[in-house]
Amino acid sequence: MKFHTTHNRFAKFGFTLCALLAMNGAVVMHTVSAQGRDPFTKYKPPVRRVSKAKPVAPKPTIVEAPTIQARIDKYKEQKAAARAALQTAPKATTAMLLSELQVVGIFHTPRGYAAMVEATPIKFTYVVYPGEQFYDGQLVAIEDNRLVFRRETRWTNGKRDMAVDIKPLRKPDAVTDSLAATRGNSASPRAASDRDKSKEAKTSQSEKP
Repeated sequence: MKFHTTHNRFAKFGFTLCALLAMNGAVVMHTVSAQGRDPFTKYKPPVRRVSKAKPVAPKPTIVEAPTIQARIDKYKEQKAAARAALQTAPKATTAMLLSELQVVGIFHTPRGYAAMVEATPIKFTYVVYPGEQFYDGQLVAIEDNRLVFRRETRWTNGKRDMAVDIKPLRKPDAVTDSLAATRGNSASPRAASDRDKSKEAKTSQSEKP
């Protein structure tokens, strides 16, 4: 009787232990499966993905103007195309930069104020009026002793900045004025002597019978 009682106790203990182990294993398997790994395969460490750095966009810079010769060639092409299409040709000032201009004179015309500017690279002068277009700007106003421009700066990202650019009337050059005065003084005696010679010739001709 005691043997059967002891045997039953060991049997119950064994069933209880097996049930606990089975539950523990189920929990472990569920935990491993929840992590996304097959519990029956060999463990492999996860592969780390190296994120590629995004390319950094270059900083915008100012678009440099073409050379004076390239701008003149383009102007000639535009002028020829306008003539072929029977349209008004652009003025030569559209090929000039504001930094290449010097204000030579300011005067009044029936159309209003006008100015004479000199393109220093080619030593040409042009008469301009308010609204005149240049390669990198526009003439806005002509005042008594200066010209007011609107300058346009172009960037590589397509942006355009506008700024006011004022160019004063060029001051007289002392060296140039002195040379002009010297030439005028040297020419005046010659003119006087020529006038005297012409008078003497006329007098001698009138005295002849």
